[in-house]
Amino acid sequence: MSNQTAKQNLWGGRFTGKTDPLMHAFNQSLSYDQRMHAADIKGSIAYSKALARVGILTKDEEKEIITGLTQFQSKDDEDIHTANERRLSELIGPLGGKLHTGRSRNDQCATDVRLWLMEEVKGVKKGLKDLIRVIVERADNEKHLLLPGYTHLQRGQPIRWSHLILSHAFSFNSDLERLNQLIPRISVLPLGCGALAGNPFVVDRDFLAKELGFSSVAENSLWGVGDRDFIAEFMMWASLAMIHLSRLAEDLIIYSTAEFGFVTLSDAYSTGSSIMPQKKNPDSLELLRGKSGRVFGNMSGFLMTLKGLPSTYNKDMQEDKEPLFDVVDTVSASFKIAEGVIATLEAHGDKMKAALTMDVLATDLADYLVRKGIPFRETHHISGRAVALAESRKCQLNELNYDDYKKLSDKFSEDIKDVFDFDASVERRESIGGTSLKMVERQIAVLREVLRTA
Repeated sequence: MSNQTAKQNLWGGRFTGKTDPLMHAFNQSLSYDQRMHAADIKGSIAYSKALARVGILTKDEEKEIITGLTQFQSKDDEDIHTANERRLSELIGPLGGKLHTGRSRNDQCATDVRLWLMEEVKGVKKGLKDLIRVIVERADNEKHLLLPGYTHLQRGQPIRWSHLILSHAFSFNSDLERLNQLIPRISVLPLGCGALAGNPFVVDRDFLAKELGFSSVAENSLWGVGDRDFIAEFMMWASLAMIHLSRLAEDLIIYSTAEFGFVTLSDAYSTGSSIMPQKKNPDSLELLRGKSGRVFGNMSGFLMTLKGLPSTYNKDMQEDKEPLFDVVDTVSASFKIAEGVIATLEAHGDKMKAALTMDVLATDLADYLVRKGIPFRETHHISGRAVALAESRKCQLNELNYDDYKKLSDKFSEDIKDVFDFDASVERRESIGGTSLKMVERQIAVLREVLRTA
């Protein structure tokens, strides 16, 4: 076979003029879709078996094609599919041309990207579970640390440090659930749909699905070659997961400042300043926060590519791979970085405890009166007056005397002193979802079971 024939484009028979070199560069996807080399070979091996089952290939031809497919790497072609077919023909001669019987680059490409993503999702899922696991273990080891819980970045009520970090773990748990729900929609076989109308040689698509590990078969050939919803949905999933990482990062950035001092990041996940020697910057967390925008941008850009396309395959769809590859790489690396940050940071229980001031027990004060039979709306007002009185005297709530409280309500008694105990406050939150020790241990148990079974 001549070099001219070997390097002929798959679509070259219709065209006699040369392609503009700039157009070739603009059109090619090999520079990035060569990452799908293994998926393309796997799909081609399965398709050769399917062709043999319907008599297009003999058993000897099937064996020769499969042997050839396992012997090479891609070179410089328009795309990975062309490269693999060209190289196969170089190795085994004209028989290589039989492999494309009934198959189009349209269903081949759609199959490859699904195969590739199915494999990559395994690593993404593992990274997510590893992140949840390190949060759970950290929470279990630091159950007794208390700090203020914040709303509007204002101190609200005392909570456990473990309760705080587990709140992020439950966001990641929802991400894990969504990813598991998404996998069956990725695992749909397009191979056998042809260019758009289906396969004319009655290849056994159920066989192909089983051979390649797909959960189901695309039931409509037009949809099979033209659907990229699974890519958009994965990017949507990744965008939300990255937003959860960003919110975790923001919490830790705030808590690592000198003003808070609740945590210190490991040197391995920090950098210094080029001009200020004292600085220890949480660059790992800031990059996690920043890369959430990158992932969302890939997703929104791809949706704009999809929104105006007519049915079936259009070349615009070539723009699916670069953002998908980047999203997979980014989210995979981000989970690993977050896991490292959580595993190695130092939590300062003394600083957390020092930030607990008696005003965070104002709700407990109102609840105390509720237990004495006063409606909450009234007790809320009484507690607020106590806070105002303490502020006017520049003292803490527990520094007001018994007579001060009796003037606010005759329901106050000597046991008012029992309200001003941070540990007792968190232990009162013992319904499901609360920050008591028992409920935090329940959360840890729930997440450990998820990690065991998901």
